[in-house]
Amino acid sequence: MKLETYPDREFLMLGLANVIAGQLADFLRREGKATLSVPGGTTPGPIFDTLSGVDLDWPNVAVVLNDERWVPESSERSNTRLLRERLLRGKAAQARLVPLYAPAEEPEAMLEALADGLRPHLPISVLLLGMGTDMHTASLFPGADRLEEALAPTAPILLPMRAEAAGEPRITLTAPVLRGAFNIHILITGAEKRAALERAMTLSPMEAPVRAVLDNATVHWAE
Repeated sequence: MKLETYPDREFLMLGLANVIAGQLADFLRREGKATLSVPGGTTPGPIFDTLSGVDLDWPNVAVVLNDERWVPESSERSNTRLLRERLLRGKAAQARLVPLYAPAEEPEAMLEALADGLRPHLPISVLLLGMGTDMHTASLFPGADRLEEALAPTAPILLPMRAEAAGEPRITLTAPVLRGAFNIHILITGAEKRAALERAMTLSPMEAPVRAVLDNATVHWAE
């Protein structure tokens, strides 16, 4: 693990946005395409705001969430909705959104179709993850019903996940997909998450799921 610290959150958000933009540009030059995977929630919003105005070959960038709540885009709980509002606008409106939700009562009903849509865009070029104070990342929550399966080397691309801390059912990228990304960044802020990160280093992935990706990650932190 590599730890990058910043003097404040504004520097962190701008600096990390620039790193991500540079790595995407490198992939686009070399491969003619790139895949960006990002978290939901409000914390990465300033990064999305910056990226949306960057001059990249966005039509050849596929964007996929790390995970999604099993709610329609009309819901205020939808990560996809937030993504459209903060990232997929301006210049980045031309990027291709790879969905992690489709209308169905339960995620299991659409799992294969969503995985088939994502498969051509793997491996991920640039992965941005968050981490909770419980040391979850994506929807890999401690105590989740299918966590062991999602952490296994043979895990499928996507799995539904249910956990007390998650609220709604979720759908998530699994650990092998996350670990397979070429560039892995984890965004955390505040003393509580810094302490959680240090604790995660001493625990197993079942206890601290973020541990599954830490070895090859760069963690970006500001107070």
